[in-house]
Amino acid sequence: MRKSTIALGLVGTTLVLGACGLVPRPGPVGNKAVPQPAKPIDVARYMGRWYEQFRYEASFQKDMDGVMAEYSLSDDGTVRVVNRGLRNGKWKQSIGKARIVDADSKAKLKVSFFGPFYGNYWILDHGEEYEWSIVGEPSGRYLWVLTREARPSADLLEKLKARVEALGYDWSLVRKTQQ
Repeated sequence: MRKSTIALGLVGTTLVLGACGLVPRPGPVGNKAVPQPAKPIDVARYMGRWYEQFRYEASFQKDMDGVMAEYSLSDDGTVRVVNRGLRNGKWKQSIGKARIVDADSKAKLKVSFFGPFYGNYWILDHGEEYEWSIVGEPSGRYLWVLTREARPSADLLEKLKARVEALGYDWSLVRKTQQ
């Protein structure tokens, strides 16, 4: 096999793995590591409806507003995930599943909306009463800020902005998604 063929194969493999999120790349938090989850999760309390307030824009959610997520525990211990949002005035829905991958904190999950492909879903912090949640993943490319209320108080939104910045995320890249 020629060296150029081997090199091309390695480049192709790297691109495919990178697209799947398996090759770490610096994200909007710069080269510093995304923080670890601040505290453990009570899975039962995390279930239910969440409203996305802010996020880093991602291709799979591009131009989507009014996003909400519904989490429910399945009999097999996985979490059923139903995401809905408005794009161009039409409701779009995706159904996926998540599994807990950190038995100690239960704050690190893998989620899939596309068959065998799983992405990281880390619950970086949450309110004591599970009234808000900040979610990210190790590359720093994704960020979601969720609340239980569709329209929380301005004080809570300001507190969440400060917490997002304290975690090292670039607020200039954040997009507000509830109207």
